[in-house]
Amino acid sequence: MERILDHPVLTFERDKKVVFFFEDLEMEAYEGETIAAALHANGIRDLRRTPREERPQGLFCAIGKCSSCLMEVDGKPNVRTCITPVRSGMRVRRQKGRGEIGG
Repeated sequence: MERILDHPVLTFERDKKVVFFFEDLEMEAYEGETIAAALHANGIRDLRRTPREERPQGLFCAIGKCSSCLMEVDGKPNVRTCITPVRSGMRVRRQKGRGEIGG
């Protein structure tokens, strides 16, 4: 896991652990953290691919204003994973562009 556990200034209060699925792989997260943060903590940096050149895109703004973190969540495309909390049992997949599933 690649999660900050100790910081000299910030404190992290963690809720209970939950299990979610990223492209059919089981992953752990903490209840209340965003999908993008949970993916990052599990080593997933490539959140989507650009439509034309299929270049990987990762977390960019982390405040829901860009399209770098759009993913399919529980069958729904274009979910902003940087502001959407992870839930137990949710299924997350990459999408090529806006609304194009797969990748």
